[in-house]
Amino acid sequence: MSRYCSWKNVCFVTFIMFLFQGVIMMPAHAQIDWLKSGKELLGTVSKSPQEQTSNLTNSDITSGLKDALRVGSERVVGQLGKADGFNTDPAIHIPLPDSMLRVKQALDAVGLSAMMDDLELKLNRAAEVATPPAKKVFWNSIDSMTLDDVTAIYNGPDDAATRYFQDKMSVPLAEAMQPIVEQAINQVGAVQAYDAVMGEYSNLPFVPNVKADLNSYVVTEGMNGIFHYIAAEEAAIRNNPVERTTDILKKVFGAK
Repeated sequence: MSRYCSWKNVCFVTFIMFLFQGVIMMPAHAQIDWLKSGKELLGTVSKSPQEQTSNLTNSDITSGLKDALRVGSERVVGQLGKADGFNTDPAIHIPLPDSMLRVKQALDAVGLSAMMDDLELKLNRAAEVATPPAKKVFWNSIDSMTLDDVTAIYNGPDDAATRYFQDKMSVPLAEAMQPIVEQAINQVGAVQAYDAVMGEYSNLPFVPNVKADLNSYVVTEGMNGIFHYIAAEEAAIRNNPVERTTDILKKVFGAK
């Protein structure tokens, strides 16, 4: 053994002795606190993120993810399912269908642009009215997720759950929302507004025939708006501890 190594050993032992002597000279309660803190620190350092995650059961991950999706969908419904939830939000505002732009141009030319503005407003109102009942559809979809679905979503990117909904649930969601939107369109007067617009338009000379499926259009645009904010909520819960509002969310996503 070299002289240098011997000197390092002596220094290390001397340091430990001084440290131990300092602890002994502390008051009893301070010794306990110091040793407790050291033990907790060692326990924290010794656990890697992989070890923390491995402590989660399949049940934990399933409950955590489904809870996250329920929390996220509840927030989105609360945000969008009220007056101006769609209408004044530039990210998801529903414009007139492309097929109606020719009608808008023609009516603008004869001073009837307000009728088109009213129709556009009512399309957004229909989406706002239809959003709260859609929460049940989302929750049913969440309940039907398999363990394979949950695992893939949990380990996927920040919008994995949203992609799952779009890829696998768009068709059944649209079918479920069709009657909801149809009722909402009638409830807010969008059908009457459309009929009034088309009545004025048909009286104009030399205009081509135009027809729009408002029901399907609002379903598609409404779902796009919901998915837009579901993705934002999903990313927030994954990445922002403040957004984890339940114990299972803190446990599952805090371990990632």
